[in-house]
Amino acid sequence: MELRLAHSPDSDDAFMFYALATGKVRLPGVKFDHVLCDIETLNNAAREEKYDITAVSFYGYTFVADKYVLLDCGASFGEGYGPIVVSSRPLKKNDLAGRKIAVPGTLTTSYLALKLFEPRVETVTIPFDKILDAVQAREVEAGLLIHEGQLLFSQMGLHRVVDLGQWWQDTTGLPLPLGANAIRRQLGPELGRRAGRIIRDSVRYALEHREAAVEYAMQFARDMDPALADKFIGMYVNHWTLDYGEEGRRAVKELLARGAAAGLVPSSTQVEFLSEAA
Repeated sequence: MELRLAHSPDSDDAFMFYALATGKVRLPGVKFDHVLCDIETLNNAAREEKYDITAVSFYGYTFVADKYVLLDCGASFGEGYGPIVVSSRPLKKNDLAGRKIAVPGTLTTSYLALKLFEPRVETVTIPFDKILDAVQAREVEAGLLIHEGQLLFSQMGLHRVVDLGQWWQDTTGLPLPLGANAIRRQLGPELGRRAGRIIRDSVRYALEHREAAVEYAMQFARDMDPALADKFIGMYVNHWTLDYGEEGRRAVKELLARGAAAGLVPSSTQVEFLSEAA
């Protein structure tokens, strides 16, 4: 059986799937076809069930929960850090209302967090890797950064307005759930659990063989310095990625409950995690 496994072309996802992509861990009887796309493309593709297993924003998941179930591993959380709003000139975080902000997609969790923080912003969608340039060129008043941009903006002379992961933790005491892995419900729970186990094995292998996994991931790091890439990977591939745990599950439910209360998340969304236990 061949399963199409889609994820972002980023150093943290490459690190996570290093062992699976290079045959260090295998799932007997299953071949994984890796597809690389930016997260907003994947959020939209999930609506068409284009991939068997896919990275998906937690916000994007709320619109495909009838088609996919969340695996209990492979997630990214920001623990006191996360998507950052930056500007070309100093702005206070209370000054964002009514301003034009570049976002990487309206199905990303970063967008949901921004709208929960300040509902009155005007957003324009720009590919995530073009947002830094758009802010620097003052095409927009501010930009919402995900992926490595969170560590690179100061090098371009830009100013932090608010770190939404820090704001979320200060507000709720919880980490900010950002991205997850989900599998098509039609494949059934047995295969879903097997896939979840092999993804967890891949993450564990990378964490235990960090040097080799980081070296592999560097080809996806978009010219980042190795030390900076290693820092970025550590931010988003860690114990949360191995297992949500009770706190991680609570954080997901809190985020989506607040999204529903704000009219941003479908109120009918049921959060379901496919755990290893039957």
